Amino acid sequence: MAQVRKHNANRKVVLSLSATTLVMLGLGFASKPLYDTFCRVTGYGGTTRVAEQMSEVVTEREIKVRFDANVASNLGWTFKPDEVAMTVKLGQNALAYYTATNDTKYPIVGTASYNVSPIKAAPYFSKLECFCFTEQRLEPGETVTMPVLFFVDPEMENDKRLDEIKTITLSYTFHRVENPTDGAVRAEQRQAQIDKLEAIDLDVPEKDETQINQQGRG
Repeated sequence: MAQVRKHNANRKVVLSLSATTLVMLGLGFASKPLYDTFCRVTGYGGTTRVAEQMSEVVTEREIKVRFDANVASNLGWTFKPDEVAMTVKLGQNALAYYTATNDTKYPIVGTASYNVSPIKAAPYFSKLECFCFTEQRLEPGETVTMPVLFFVDPEMENDKRLDEIKTITLSYTFHRVENPTDGAVRAEQRQAQIDKLEAIDLDVPEKDETQINQQGRG
C-alpha cells in the first residue's frame, strides 16, 4: 500500500508540473506583446532596455560596441551597419547608423528584431531611439539610413559579474512583413527622425565644483 500511495503521489506531482508547464507555455504565446514589453524593459533574453532620457553620467571605463546586421532569406534587402564597431565610455550617449537597400523591383515592408550579447550585459544597454519593432517601407531600389541612439548604463561598472566584458554586440535581424499596415515608416518620416537626432547635443554637461559640492552635501 505504501508503494501504491508513493506511486500515486509521484504521478500527481508529474501531472501537476506538466499542467503548469503547458499553462505557462500557453500564456507565453497568448501574451506575446506583454512578453516583448517585459523583455524591452528588463533586458531579459538579450533584449536591450528602452531608456526615457539620455545619460547624465559618464565614467572613464571604455567598452567596444559591435554592430551586427542580418536579414531573413525572403526579404530581398541588403542591410548592414555603417560602422562595424565603436568604442564608447559607460554613460556616453552615442549615435550609430545602419543602411538598408531594397534590392527588388517592388516595395517591401520589413521590421527588425534585436538582441544584445553577452546576454548578461543586455540590462545595461539602453536604447533611446531606434528603428526596431517598427514597420519600415522601402521602395524599389531605395537605400535608407536608420539611426540608433544609445548608451551603456554607467551602473554596469558596479556589477562585478561584468568586469571581464570588453565588447558588447548589438544585433538586428530584419524580417518581411506579410500584411503591412498603412503606418509603415517612409522616407520623409525617416529623414525627419535623423534630422531630430542629429540636432541633439549628445555630450553630458560638465558639472562645476559648486554643483558637485552642493550635491555632496545633499
